[in-house]
Amino acid sequence: MSTSQSSILAPRSSIRILGIDPGLRITGFGVLDKEGQQLSYVASGCIKTPDGELPERLKVILDSLAEVIKQHRPDQAAVEKVFVNVNPQSTLLLGQARGAAICAAVLANLPVAEYTALQVKQAVVGNGHANKEQVQLMVQRLLKLSGTPSPDAADALACAICHAHGGLGLGALATKGFRVRHGRLV
Repeated sequence: MSTSQSSILAPRSSIRILGIDPGLRITGFGVLDKEGQQLSYVASGCIKTPDGELPERLKVILDSLAEVIKQHRPDQAAVEKVFVNVNPQSTLLLGQARGAAICAAVLANLPVAEYTALQVKQAVVGNGHANKEQVQLMVQRLLKLSGTPSPDAADALACAICHAHGGLGLGALATKGFRVRHGRLV
């Protein structure tokens, strides 16, 4: 093997994480690299499903995430957990979109971690009840992005950041022995 080939085939020293914010209308995705404690932005975007029958919409999510995985080759995936909605039908549909997203990762043999919105916001903003704008701005700051990501892409990147920090909050601070009250550790 020549020198140039071996450098191309050499394994990355970083871990590549795919974050997914599932939704039936819009599924956000974000990819970042973690090397030591350093996070580097790789890619992000949104998968928009057309109006139509549920099976076709789920196929768009599955196929599109499979393409993202093929293109960016993540090592791990982090998916936001479904919250219970006021409307049970909406919760069920969101759960199905989430299932399609998890299947895309599992079919690619990726380990999948799951985090609640509270855990993600606590890890990224330091407040489990942060609003979308706060999450967008913190993601932009933490990843040194030139612009503000869309809300869905920011949520996906935030999920990846949460996973990169071990799901334990800003800077991987240990949370054992603490409780969450009003979105804050006490």
